[in-house]
Amino acid sequence: MLLHARILGEGTPLLILHGYFGMGDNWKSIGAKLSDRFQVHLIDQRNHGRSFHADDFDYEILVEDLYAYIQYHQLEKVVILGHSMGGKVAMLFAVTYPEMVSKLIVADISPRFYSPHHQQILEALKTVDFTVQRSRKEVEDVLSESIEEAGVRQFLLKNVYWKEKGQLAYRFNLESLTVNSDEVGMALPSFTDYNGPTLFLKGEKSGYISASDTALIRAHFPKSEIKTVKNAGHWLHAENPTAFYDYLSAFLY
Repeated sequence: MLLHARILGEGTPLLILHGYFGMGDNWKSIGAKLSDRFQVHLIDQRNHGRSFHADDFDYEILVEDLYAYIQYHQLEKVVILGHSMGGKVAMLFAVTYPEMVSKLIVADISPRFYSPHHQQILEALKTVDFTVQRSRKEVEDVLSESIEEAGVRQFLLKNVYWKEKGQLAYRFNLESLTVNSDEVGMALPSFTDYNGPTLFLKGEKSGYISASDTALIRAHFPKSEIKTVKNAGHWLHAENPTAFYDYLSAFLY
């Protein structure tokens, strides 16, 4: 099965990979700006967005999904930009198929292991009963009981859609994401590297990339540079899109 994507512009293929609970549409503003020089692929990874649902879900499988997508579209020397979970996929793809990647951009994630930390969100999502909650407002009211941050709730609510008349549902595969939630924190395998140009962007207010990660990043990605996006947390592309885009432009153009 093939991943769903929205394709914008023409030129060098640039593939954007969203994070956990996300979708390609989260990146349409950045994608539109980049489409003046690139053929931008806003990809929905398996169990997310409009892509297919499946029980299996880990980084090796997500990499093979991406490989199949690239082969289907006959793309060569792609640029990959990945955020959070998508950044882990981008890193693993680059070290697995380095000859297929011309440049790599990783947004606010390190190659290291992360302890499971999405349990509160998963539990909150499971409290929604779409046979009872019949409007987006009612869904948000349920989520607000467990998730205080309005921005996080709005991010999750982008996944709520009308499956049919009068019936809401999640676009993501909540069951598979819950069962396989430990996979999201897995580290990049040891003794793997990608020697192409690589940019790591970290949010100033985020703890996902720390100073202690620098040596590990350089071990896997010898030609990497690490830049900090000011006044931004983990969703740095949404919280400071201007600075985020400026770093992308300097690296890509």
